[in-house]
Amino acid sequence: MTTHLNIPTPKDGASQPVSGQPDSGLSLYTTSNFGGTGAQEMVSSRYALRVGEIDVLVISDGVLPLPTSTMSTNVDPADREAWFKDQYLGPDAFDWPLNVLVLRSGDQTILVDAGLGGQFPGFPRAGQFPKRLESAGIDLASVTDVVITHMHMDHIGGLLVDEVKNRLRPDVRIHVSATEVDFWATPDFTQTTMPTPVPDVLRSTAQQFMDAFHNQLKTFEDEYEVAPGVVVKLTGGHTPGGHNFYRASANLAQCVSARRDAGHPVRHSHSLIG
Repeated sequence: MTTHLNIPTPKDGASQPVSGQPDSGLSLYTTSNFGGTGAQEMVSSRYALRVGEIDVLVISDGVLPLPTSTMSTNVDPADREAWFKDQYLGPDAFDWPLNVLVLRSGDQTILVDAGLGGQFPGFPRAGQFPKRLESAGIDLASVTDVVITHMHMDHIGGLLVDEVKNRLRPDVRIHVSATEVDFWATPDFTQTTMPTPVPDVLRSTAQQFMDAFHNQLKTFEDEYEVAPGVVVKLTGGHTPGGHNFYRASANLAQCVSARRDAGHPVRHSHSLIG
């Protein structure tokens, strides 16, 4: 859990000792970025863990403000408003967290999803992952594989901005399920409800992605081992070809990641809202 503290950063980056106490050289500013390189941030935007022999880094791409109606098309508006009020959330809109993952397994560096990107001016708080990846000391040119869990714009948009697209290696492998690619060739949204402009933006972003990376796309049918112990598996649901991935070994299977769209509390605490 990230704690947001509105404490001003010294302009010169120096730590400020508390009056009357010795200066240890440590401060919120210096310790919040321990081991980091590049641009400094006051609030932590990444979280590292290890799953078996796989290094996992979660990096925030920012947040995407969404109308509450998109989260609950199948419930009475009064029930929706009551639930959001109980959660101390506004009745009209909420912030949807955007994250990407970086995995390291053997000699492979794997980027999982790429956030929204900066090409949507209406969402200035999203599209942060490139600078935060750099702050973590990870060069985009070192990425050997990209796994796209599904082709919504907040998962593929980050690959379409020049600062990302131009820094990826030419032989990068981009893994997407064949079912997902087939769906977005002729997408059908008749079974869902979305605000009026969203379907067209989803279609156009998916088409841009396929046009830009058709030579790098590596599709799979049901299950595929991207790197030693890192297996992606078709699950469907959120989109027809969406998939999760897990760590597999001789005697153990551990979940490494579910699709990020399961991350908001509304998905877990109410059986009808979703």
